[in-house]
Amino acid sequence: MEFQAVSASRAHLAVQKNRLLRDAWLAEASELDAVLGATNCGAMLTDPSGVVIGTTCSRRENEKITPVAHRIGVNFSEEAIGTSAPGIVARTGQQACVQGAEHYFESVNLMHCAAAPIRDIYGNLAGVLDMSSEGIAFNFDAATVVGIYASSIENRLLVSQSDEHLIVRFQISLAMLDTPMACLMGVNMAGQIVWRNAAASRLLGVSPEGECPKPCTVDEVLQRSFSELASTPGTGSSLLRLPNGLLVHVRCELQARDGHRQLFAMRQPVQEASWVEKTRDDPLPTASVPEHNTALAAVDPSEPASLRDADVDLIARTLKECGGNVSAAARKLRVSRGLIYRRIQGA
Repeated sequence: MEFQAVSASRAHLAVQKNRLLRDAWLAEASELDAVLGATNCGAMLTDPSGVVIGTTCSRRENEKITPVAHRIGVNFSEEAIGTSAPGIVARTGQQACVQGAEHYFESVNLMHCAAAPIRDIYGNLAGVLDMSSEGIAFNFDAATVVGIYASSIENRLLVSQSDEHLIVRFQISLAMLDTPMACLMGVNMAGQIVWRNAAASRLLGVSPEGECPKPCTVDEVLQRSFSELASTPGTGSSLLRLPNGLLVHVRCELQARDGHRQLFAMRQPVQEASWVEKTRDDPLPTASVPEHNTALAAVDPSEPASLRDADVDLIARTLKECGGNVSAAARKLRVSRGLIYRRIQGA
């Protein structure tokens, strides 16, 4: 059996069409290559149809199949090469392992493969991560390793696909917030949960495949409003008690369509300030006040009736009315987008 590549135009289209997925893969590829460097394994990424769009280096002289198979544009669908781990995942959307003689064609019986799915914000299959070894069976839990890196790539993809969403990141352990095991959730400006990863569904006790009869909101799932979540710090973490009783560390980040991140548009009311216990990695520095501004510094900072407060509140309301679209809000207020970003960041 020969590993045939698709046409050059289709291979180019597959790479271009899956740019965000490939960017997420490239962010993890060097680390994955280093992890597998002393093993007999290599890794590759395919698009949903099974076309290879990314591979790690092949440095082993004894390999004959891998250098030919792990090329951009090679079609790993079941229709093209028969039973294989990436082909099964592309067809079923479920993690799979295919060892040696379990492959359909005898010519690839030397291969041992483990593959895991990567999903997008719509819950559709976005790609498949495959890890394979030629001639030597896995001497570690390949399914776990490929699953961890597939989750890491998926999390990067979910965040990169989220235009003007509040990204809610939470876990029971603070040390897990920035790992592939982090629970992620994307919330739009109306407070509706647009997507959540599998880890979030498991921690919340919700089936990943289950669909809400109506759009789920953070008020229903987390019992917190959008403004409360948006008021949490973008660095460090806060503590939140989930409806199921679990206490989790949470961090939120508002990502704008034009790439601006860590924008917190909503001001937290004083009566809502007790829902979390704020925890920060470093103490915030105290800003010094010039002597000639002592009169201004004497103003009570908790006093709500200020021009800046009114300014920020107006921008926040307008953003919500425009569904979080910064450009539309700027047109409605007849100001520049830059002014809106500065006011939000200052909030």
